[in-house]
Amino acid sequence: MFGKTKKDGYKVVLTANRTLMSQYNGLIFLGFGACMTKGLIPDSLYYNIFCPSIDANKDGSAVKAPSGTRKIESTLLNNGFKEDEVIVAHPDHLDKVIGENTKVLSITEFDPLGVGPATSTFTQLFGGEAYMKAKFKEILDHPLVQKYKPKIIIGGPGGWQLEDNQVRENLGIDCVIIGEGEGVINPVFENACNDKEITPLIHGKPVPIDEIPLIKKPTIDGVIEIARGCGRGCKFCNPTLQRYRCLSLEHILKEVDINLKAGIRPILHSEDVLRYKAKGFTVNKEAVIDLFRQVRGYPGVDEVGISHFALSSVYNAPDVVEEISNILEVDKNAWFSGQTGIETGSPRLIKDNMAGKVKPYKSEDWPYIVENAFQILSDNNWVPVSTLIIGLPGEKDEDIQSTIDLIDNLSEFKSIIVPLFFVSQGGFKDKNSFNFKNSTKKECELFFKCWSHSLSWSKVLLKEYFEMSDDNIIKARLAEKTFSYIANRSNKALDKCLDEYDYNLPRILQAAEEGELTIIPKPLQAIISTIT
Repeated sequence: MFGKTKKDGYKVVLTANRTLMSQYNGLIFLGFGACMTKGLIPDSLYYNIFCPSIDANKDGSAVKAPSGTRKIESTLLNNGFKEDEVIVAHPDHLDKVIGENTKVLSITEFDPLGVGPATSTFTQLFGGEAYMKAKFKEILDHPLVQKYKPKIIIGGPGGWQLEDNQVRENLGIDCVIIGEGEGVINPVFENACNDKEITPLIHGKPVPIDEIPLIKKPTIDGVIEIARGCGRGCKFCNPTLQRYRCLSLEHILKEVDINLKAGIRPILHSEDVLRYKAKGFTVNKEAVIDLFRQVRGYPGVDEVGISHFALSSVYNAPDVVEEISNILEVDKNAWFSGQTGIETGSPRLIKDNMAGKVKPYKSEDWPYIVENAFQILSDNNWVPVSTLIIGLPGEKDEDIQSTIDLIDNLSEFKSIIVPLFFVSQGGFKDKNSFNFKNSTKKECELFFKCWSHSLSWSKVLLKEYFEMSDDNIIKARLAEKTFSYIANRSNKALDKCLDEYDYNLPRILQAAEEGELTIIPKPLQAIISTIT
């Protein structure tokens, strides 16, 4: 049972910003909504339709929490901290958990400064401040945080944005942990709780597989980690630079059970679920099929989701994709979805920047592999939510044209393709991030090509999703109408932009600022007018 509110506060408070405390109506591609800028749509609509909150208990604890936050919670409880000292709190209820006894406030972050690839794409186009950044700052500025001054410790995939000492000082952050935290957090939290000095910047090393703890309470969306790292070595990405290793099936099923007891279906998470227990980059067919059979066959499980998969793995094992669909009873009336990366259609850029993405095949085969992987996915009723990067270092017009040609060839396949602006990180820290104001006509053409593809399919996908949904019928219809309205308005705006401005994105935004593009809704115009 959950205890009463502690007036004097918990010693350690773990939380995450409000955009991470949502299941996004179960639509995996709506997670990109956390990267939107405030003002594109009314906040009330955003938080009720796009990003509805998970529940909180009476004591302020979150009923569900991000998987990474749950791992930190378990690590602390397994290493001497008591249950009445540590709470995973909902960010809207910090007033119930922070007090004079609070020594540590630890925040899981994905994009604290709003400079990640998806977020920077929105902010460059529309100006304003991203929801993720705004909600992160809201936690730091909370009256009780300012009053009691607990040590602020930040972890999660967005930690790399806070490496700069001046940035941390300006935000009042005491420590940032970059990388895996389980092996380093305990002494940090102990020192903070005992008013001792803590190291301001820590790089956590890969944790041995037998030291990754079991979660103790349910995760948002039932996300269950099945592997860590990637090892494909894409220069633009941090996870791909980390050593790849898999958790045991026993460990995974225990976490399935924990989520199931809370009434949550499992979502299997890794950078590529199809590489589970693989040695190298060739799919271990028996291990992957056994994983899905065991999880789907676990008593009480009637549905299984996934987070990410690699297109090269799809191409490598079409029979595994087919068998997973059979195990999960996926058909045209109940399609399956996950995120994947196309990134570029240029074999040259693949070879120079991400040769591991195509393994065990050759870089020059990448467009062929992507097209055939999409065909395999389509045949088995999988809907890929794909990312693509504009402005990769060394990108030329011929590379962009190769990507445009690839997108054209994918037009028949039910899918979402999200164009993202290149951001300097990972192995590309020394490169300049992409700036749309300097974009070429070809880059703009690619950007609109992706959005045209996605908008065309989004109406179909949304209609089908809400027909499959078990949620309240009134809520589902309202959400469907809202999304359809946004898609229709976006399509009209897109057609006008292409007809009158010939792919010139900087000119389009200038026209919107000057009031020439009246088709864009007023909230969007207000944000665009802030661009300088």
